[in-house]
Amino acid sequence: MYGYTLVLIMGEAKRRKNLGIPPRERTEDINLPQLDKKAIQQKVRSTLYKYPIIPLLFYGAAILILIGGLFYAYKSFIIA
Repeated sequence: MYGYTLVLIMGEAKRRKNLGIPPRERTEDINLPQLDKKAIQQKVRSTLYKYPIIPLLFYGAAILILIGGLFYAYKSFIIA
């Protein structure tokens, strides 16, 4: 029984070697594009300086969602 469990947990490289199959060929690594954080920060800052109302809109929307969630929770748990 011990030998059978050893076969079950055998790695792919060892299994390929025992079967006489050549090792698996390596695939090329995927090169992800590098992000330029400074350029992104500069774009965001320039947009916020150009449109200063954007943060106020986000904060307003967050407050409205919070108030709506509290109202929904109050209405759903109210006992009539």
